[in-house]
Amino acid sequence: MSDERRNATVSTGRERRVGSQVQREVMQLILDRRLPAGAPMPTEVELMESLKVSRNSVREALKALQALDIVEIRHGYGTYVGQASLSPFVDGLTFRTLAREGDDAHALGEILQVREVLEEGLVRRVAEALGDAELDELEDVIQRMEAAARAGEAFPELDREFHEKLYRSLGNALVPQLLAAFWNVFHRVAGVRGWTEDPSLTVTARRHRDILTALRARDVEQAQRAMADHFRGIEARAWQETLGVK
Repeated sequence: MSDERRNATVSTGRERRVGSQVQREVMQLILDRRLPAGAPMPTEVELMESLKVSRNSVREALKALQALDIVEIRHGYGTYVGQASLSPFVDGLTFRTLAREGDDAHALGEILQVREVLEEGLVRRVAEALGDAELDELEDVIQRMEAAARAGEAFPELDREFHEKLYRSLGNALVPQLLAAFWNVFHRVAGVRGWTEDPSLTVTARRHRDILTALRARDVEQAQRAMADHFRGIEARAWQETLGVK
């Protein structure tokens, strides 16, 4: 390797290290100043002076952080603290799943497995904590599922609503975000691959009914088994769609 090429390689590596470091320092600045989501960020000049880096380094760091939803660049208005949502995670996981050409069911099965493990653990936590009001809300969702099933109408949003309401009593803001992330990935992949909704809508509604019945009885073990059956049904359908089985 020539000296010129070697120097270019070293320079590129140095720039990457500096770029990553600047990103971390910008994030630390946000934390140190306790800037909430939506708050204006310091200007480029202020960041340059504070971090002792070039304008280009600041801009590259902000672009990278924008991709992570840590900052939001509003052209013509300025830069603000982002929501730090899980959108980048959803996009990355969706791409990862779709990129596994010819192995859709296995890749999607991995996502379902993670969500299943998460929900089986969570349902144990809420089984003894749900009050009558929360149980009645879940009953309302299931009744709407059953009505939709009788009419032959798919109800993915009701499915999502059921799981969100189920864990609301935990008071953990991260739980619904994680569940929504996995739900979004599954339905994005299904949409791209052209997979149809589960044809057995009545069975899907009944599986949710089984979960609620166990919760009303305060039967933790049965609630976990019912949740597992629900996910087994989703996974089986993914395999059928991949193999072209109707």
